[in-house]
Amino acid sequence: HVIRELGTRADPRVDRITVDGKPLKLQTALHYVAFNKPVGVVTTLTDPEGRPCVGDVIAALKHSLHPVGRLDYHTSGLLLLTNDGELTARLTHARYGVPKTYAAKLDRSPTAEQLARLRGGVKIEQGPAARARVRSTRTADGKGWVTVTIYEGRNRQVRRMFEELGLRVEKLRRVAIGPLSLGSLPTGATRKLLTEEVTLLRRAAGLE
Repeated sequence: HVIRELGTRADPRVDRITVDGKPLKLQTALHYVAFNKPVGVVTTLTDPEGRPCVGDVIAALKHSLHPVGRLDYHTSGLLLLTNDGELTARLTHARYGVPKTYAAKLDRSPTAEQLARLRGGVKIEQGPAARARVRSTRTADGKGWVTVTIYEGRNRQVRRMFEELGLRVEKLRRVAIGPLSLGSLPTGATRKLLTEEVTLLRRAAGLE
């Protein structure tokens, strides 16, 4: 119906509000939360098998958020939760090339030749070879630890790249998304992003 009196109330959740026949766009507060996903948590809003999932974490935050991209069941680390659809699209689309950095524990130390192949590009499926920035950080008890930065987000990409070289990833943790770092956030914990972190992240995605 047409509103003719000042002070008339409307509920945007149930009422369709128009001005001069055009739907009124309501400003939604944007929220940005970093979550240190543990191994064994599924990156979905619900899970039919009853496993712990990111949806449980979001429900506790009392905001309608969604995870940006995915981390597989056996991968831990930084996962961004937000309701900023524009930023989500930029961070998950390979076209914008926002880097994601991982710390990986391998079944053995990689050779210089293997590291060079990773930097040059490893074919893991149809399409262009996946390239990475990679450096070996240390060797302990015969295991190799490396830091890997990728610019795409193909399914199980880091694990598959190493598999192509005959190396097995025993542990994998995402430690950064562009300029946003996991830092000392405890496993399973969340924190709101600082204003300057949001600015840098949006700038990295070409939105500032």
